[in-house]
Amino acid sequence: MEKLRIALFSGRAHPGLAAAVAADLGIDLGNCILENFPDREIGVQILDSVEGCHVFLLQPTGPPAADHFLELMLMADACKREGALRVTAVVPYFGYSRQDRRARPGEPVGARLMAELMEGRIDRLVTVDLHTPAIEGFFRIPVEHLSAIPLLAAELRSGLSSSSVLVAPDLGAAKMARRYSQSLDLPVAYVYKTRLSGSQTQVREVVGDVKDRSPVLVDDMISTGATLVSAMDALLDRGCRPQFTLAATHGLLVGDAVQQLASFSLSRLIVTDSIPQSNLGSLPAQVVSLKTILAEAIRKLGPSITQG
Repeated sequence: MEKLRIALFSGRAHPGLAAAVAADLGIDLGNCILENFPDREIGVQILDSVEGCHVFLLQPTGPPAADHFLELMLMADACKREGALRVTAVVPYFGYSRQDRRARPGEPVGARLMAELMEGRIDRLVTVDLHTPAIEGFFRIPVEHLSAIPLLAAELRSGLSSSSVLVAPDLGAAKMARRYSQSLDLPVAYVYKTRLSGSQTQVREVVGDVKDRSPVLVDDMISTGATLVSAMDALLDRGCRPQFTLAATHGLLVGDAVQQLASFSLSRLIVTDSIPQSNLGSLPAQVVSLKTILAEAIRKLGPSITQG
């Protein structure tokens, strides 16, 4: 039986991670031209032959999400037109994932729209720690939903003590906190919001014992940092130790997130390289690479593949 050739290409969102995955697989990255024309349209040209290949395109759709998503779709279209047998998108961070429902009239369901657009050119999606697992149901193509929790838990373990407590900074992170708890054998506390009737003010409450404990806050992503800041303020009010550890799969850290987090006493901030991490400032940050689990997923999808 003839082995199916594999080709791995990188978009411009995270070439460093793509190179690391290629090295783990023992292959070379495919050659392509990615550029912006003077009018800011994105130009793509696949230079290697991909006819009959199983093509993998590695491109997180982090900021600027629209540009990175469109570039991914243009690459997929180019590969299909060049005769690729299958195209798998490896999207470590799936942008628009927080738009998984309509919060107000007149809003779109952005995550569902992204899924429908991808289905026209992409045969399978590989992604990591979606904001909500229900997003997988938006796709009519197979989805390999990986998790970085085992990697992050392993990194956390060395810095824990008998006084540590896992904290879900909002109810959306509750299931994730329980998964960490199973691995780290720590108690869990929960921070949640109560909306006052007729007012936009939100009051934070804490369920669980945090007094004189060292909080380890876990979530799927850190965006502006507002959720974590509110949670840490609430934990301090409940008498926790003023030393925080933060762990999240996706460290977007947009706006003034770095400055806000730096105002607290952080022992560690642990994120993955699902998007490039170049703006961590003076935060005590550790970056855990996803290269191994992404390479393993590619091997799983093509156990008898060979580079062309």
